Amino acid sequence: MLALEGIKILELVHLPPGELCTMILGDFGAEIIKVEALPQSSSRGAGVYGTADVEALKAAAAFNALNRNKKSIRLNLKSEEGRQVFYRLAKDADVIVEGFRPGAVKRMGVDYETVREINPRIIYCSLSGYGQDGPYNQYPGHDINYISIAGVLNLIGWPGEPPAIPLNFIADFAGASMHGAVGILASLFARERTGKGQYVDISYTDSVITLMTFFLQQHLAAGLKFPRGEWALGGGYPYYRTYATLDGKLISLGCLEPWFWDNLCKAIGREDLKKYGFRPEHFLSKSDDPIWKEVECELQKIFLTKTRDEWFDILIKHDVPAGKVNAMDEVFTDPQLIHRKMLLEFDHPKLGKVRHPGIAIKLSETPGKVRSLAPYTGEHTEEVLLAIGYTKSDIEQLRKADAIS
Repeated sequence: MLALEGIKILELVHLPPGELCTMILGDFGAEIIKVEALPQSSSRGAGVYGTADVEALKAAAAFNALNRNKKSIRLNLKSEEGRQVFYRLAKDADVIVEGFRPGAVKRMGVDYETVREINPRIIYCSLSGYGQDGPYNQYPGHDINYISIAGVLNLIGWPGEPPAIPLNFIADFAGASMHGAVGILASLFARERTGKGQYVDISYTDSVITLMTFFLQQHLAAGLKFPRGEWALGGGYPYYRTYATLDGKLISLGCLEPWFWDNLCKAIGREDLKKYGFRPEHFLSKSDDPIWKEVECELQKIFLTKTRDEWFDILIKHDVPAGKVNAMDEVFTDPQLIHRKMLLEFDHPKLGKVRHPGIAIKLSETPGKVRSLAPYTGEHTEEVLLAIGYTKSDIEQLRKADAIS
């Protein structure tokens, strides 16, 4: 048994954060039906891989981990016939997830107010940059904009330099994807008690504020501002940063606790440096005392005497919080990640081994599972429609009306 078996989700998203949200739920057994636009009505249709060749699309889809455990149908929601198909799907669905700009689903006639008249138990989750209301709700944006407004971007990088841009991990994936999944699961649990569905309004920007709670609580209580690159957790001190090693790679240190810093000093034969560990005032700003830069330089000289992996083995044996700064092609050779099954392999009849990132949430009784690789766009249109009562004749009429393809 899978934890979410029997839960049916309609996915109306076109960007990876929404796909990750539903992927997580699909990994635990939810049936995910991707509702995708007809190729002639959207650039997000069949041509996404640059070809209409079905075999090429299947091959490309096999590596698309974000869409594993899903079915795909093509549906024209701009047509009345297409909307009627969606309504029939929604009648028996548990969850709808959409990722359009606020107001778009209402214009298509598939918004929460419309759907809940058909299915009062529906849980309807909207993922949008700034949320469904407020002065910014119609503004365009991406991760970099959301983390800018929420205050994260200003914290990352080195003093006197522009902020370092952390790809789109924060607002998109840690923010909207995870908060969306949590909101849906909480709503499903609530529905078990109340019998009612509800609307889940997830803002990428709001979710970043939640991720910043540890820092914001200190700002709100004591006015701390955490200047970029100048404080304890931002790389401003020698005990919490990265260092280059003999082989041109990097190793990270996280010696905040005094006993860990002591262990480091013993491991490198520099117990004279013990007095230069973390101090509470380092959460405020970087000290003007040049000794901290001198300690950093001393450590850098030492770390340049051995390779990254040699230092990792030495430091871990001395109980020092250290990490190999893995390049992308090193991640899945790391023994810890191999042991935790964070790389999954599947046998594909034509492509051989297909590999996906693993499932991070480990459940003892109902673990997640990859049951199918990603579909190509529209692969399951006929299968899904037959399952909800359409006949082959009905489906042909819908094709002629350009409601499906």
